[in-house]
Amino acid sequence: MKTRVFSVALLLGWLIGLPTWAQSKYLTRSGSITFFSATPIEDIQAVNQQVGAAVDLQSGQVAFTVPMKAFKFPKSLMQEHFNENYVESEKYPKATFSGKLTNWTAASLASSGSQAVQVEGDLTIHGVTKRMKVPGTLEKQGNRLVVKSKFAVAPADYNIEIPLLVRNQIAKSVDVTVSLACDPTF
Repeated sequence: MKTRVFSVALLLGWLIGLPTWAQSKYLTRSGSITFFSATPIEDIQAVNQQVGAAVDLQSGQVAFTVPMKAFKFPKSLMQEHFNENYVESEKYPKATFSGKLTNWTAASLASSGSQAVQVEGDLTIHGVTKRMKVPGTLEKQGNRLVVKSKFAVAPADYNIEIPLLVRNQIAKSVDVTVSLACDPTF
């Protein structure tokens, strides 16, 4: 009987558009972050599909953590150089972001399609934290919340040193693409 009452209350909350605790918090442990850098010699691209993320629509809080060693490159030598020489994954094993959604409304997610948002927060890479404001989109797809963003990061801003030998062959900024399909928490 208690289960039936709870189910009816949850359904009524959904039908009349009131946020419920079950609809406000979303998580994933298998989000995706890709970075791409065009260079004169060859393009550099890597994908990480082990991104952990949490989004709380009630408070607007967004957070994610990225294990640096989980980036996969098309060439193993690129992956080795990335982890050992550039981001120093042993010393700095993860990148993190913690921020808040701005210019958005939870009510607009009830309509179909994606909603443009801004996210403002702190991005920490290589032990350096920088305040950022990045564009993104939120979209409800069934019971999932899909979060997407694309922005540029300059390795120099995070004290990532590029060896002099290859400095002119690596782009000054890297395009970062975030794609998260988050499930509701219950």
